[in-house]
Amino acid sequence: MPDLFDHAMNERLRDEAPLAARMRPRTLAEYIGQEHLIGPGKLLRRAIETDRLFSSVILWGPPGTGKTTLAQVIANQTKSYFETLSTILAGKSDLREVIDRSQERNRLYNQRIVLFMKEVVEAQNQGFYNFGIRLVRHLDKTKYSVYP
Repeated sequence: MPDLFDHAMNERLRDEAPLAARMRPRTLAEYIGQEHLIGPGKLLRRAIETDRLFSSVILWGPPGTGKTTLAQVIANQTKSYFETLSTILAGKSDLREVIDRSQERNRLYNQRIVLFMKEVVEAQNQGFYNFGIRLVRHLDKTKYSVYP
């Protein structure tokens, strides 16, 4: 779990981050676009604002459309911890580590985790059919199994 040294390092990294990273939206008010998803009165926006997220959300689209940014905004707005995992590069041990950290955070801090899984379509094209969906179904369970 993070300590004061981690906090200081994260602060320093945030200050030294590239301009694009520093300018990235952190709240729904700063986020521009995707009105069909997070416009006023839309289901996803209401879920974020009331901190009642769904068990899983699949954001699909070409590069640069804001999928990662929206996932980070969701984590920020709901006070959840944000974790990114590449479905192509990650193995079972990586998934188990994420799940273990998630359960630890939940137990110690009563904090949920937003797991953003990248390259799900590419993983499916390489033979990991429904990889992301199966994993998400198991993230909320105390006993988990990791596919492929």
